[in-house]
Amino acid sequence: MTAVDPGRDVTYHRFRFPADLHLGTADGVAAGPDGLVLHTPADRLDHTDPHSGDTAGYDAATWTSPVVPVGFAVAELVPSWTADAPPGCWLRVEVRGWAGDAATTGWYELGRWAADDTAIHRSSVPGQADDAASVAADTLRVTGATVTGWQVRVTLLRRPDAPAGPVLRTVGVVASAGDGTSPGTPATRAGAPGAADGGPVTAPTPVGTEAGDARGRVLDVPRYAQRLHAGGETRWGGGGDSWCSPTCVSMVLDFWGAGPTPDRYAWVAPPGPRPVVVHAARHCYDHAYAGAGNWAFNTAYAGLHGGDAFVTRLRSLAEAERFVAAGIPLIVSAAFTRGQVPGLDYDTRGHLIVLVGFTADGDPVLNDPYAPDDEGVRRTVPRAAFEAAWQGGSGGVVYVVRPESVPLPPAPAQANW
Repeated sequence: MTAVDPGRDVTYHRFRFPADLHLGTADGVAAGPDGLVLHTPADRLDHTDPHSGDTAGYDAATWTSPVVPVGFAVAELVPSWTADAPPGCWLRVEVRGWAGDAATTGWYELGRWAADDTAIHRSSVPGQADDAASVAADTLRVTGATVTGWQVRVTLLRRPDAPAGPVLRTVGVVASAGDGTSPGTPATRAGAPGAADGGPVTAPTPVGTEAGDARGRVLDVPRYAQRLHAGGETRWGGGGDSWCSPTCVSMVLDFWGAGPTPDRYAWVAPPGPRPVVVHAARHCYDHAYAGAGNWAFNTAYAGLHGGDAFVTRLRSLAEAERFVAAGIPLIVSAAFTRGQVPGLDYDTRGHLIVLVGFTADGDPVLNDPYAPDDEGVRRTVPRAAFEAAWQGGSGGVVYVVRPESVPLPPAPAQANW
């Protein structure tokens, strides 16, 4: 794999509710105290869950964003959101591309999301491809259209007898230009040894003044080993050999003291070594591809716990250092072959790891959940090799998870957070 150009075009923009309700087009939604709510149903839809065969009727209302121009030719769009969808409720998230004053793609579904699995089976929507673009689970890939802007549309759905309705707090999209990489689909983000796409590793650009106070700073993120679950629960994507993403999210939520309380995961029986990770895997699980690595579903799960969470792409470890300097750990998506990153001695086509800090010399300090026990989770790796594995493997994808009380670092001129 080849490291992505750290100067490439990447932007992230999001809408916060209820403050940004007026910026888009509302059809049946209204401002609630904590976000957008389904106020007056604009439609009534019958939905058959393809994973259970059950059909139910839902009241529906939508919010459609304005067109967000980005100023460059877009190769990929990845939405993410924070919301609540109590029992009997769910959200449908759609994205389309624009250029100039016209839509250049149709609408594509990037998620049928619910906070639990009682209303529908949370899933991406396979089989969406045409001459303009295609969907790879959580990512819209532009293939034949010219796209220099985007729109997002969120539909809130509620069974008529549901005691409470859904609430949409934020929705955003990261747009990125072509970079020559082919990030793995979520189905390959297993965090377990397996075939990987190899290739040359190029050195990253030198670190500039962005490092700030990150050098020599290591955040005290708890260490959770996903492989503790290797012989246990396997209903949600293969168990410990594939739960890198929900394990990372669990580490970061507990770092902030925001993880679910024991009563929330008391359903896990037998409890096993760490039931909170089993709980996270179930609530991040994408039933369409049978895995717990859907990027947006993981940040949506994190957002259920009262904080801010979103998916974006960073251009370099220099940008990542700004977050560590601000006290914010990052969950990063990387891919590498055995020996490519010294200290990470396995092959993976896609793996999630927590970036917890940097040595005084600038080498990344990681909480890598792919370890046999918690003690083996902490690892320090060479900067250049890891940056190439992260940038070349996913185009620099990160999950940002933080309390609203902890400010984000100042964004660059072309804002990607």
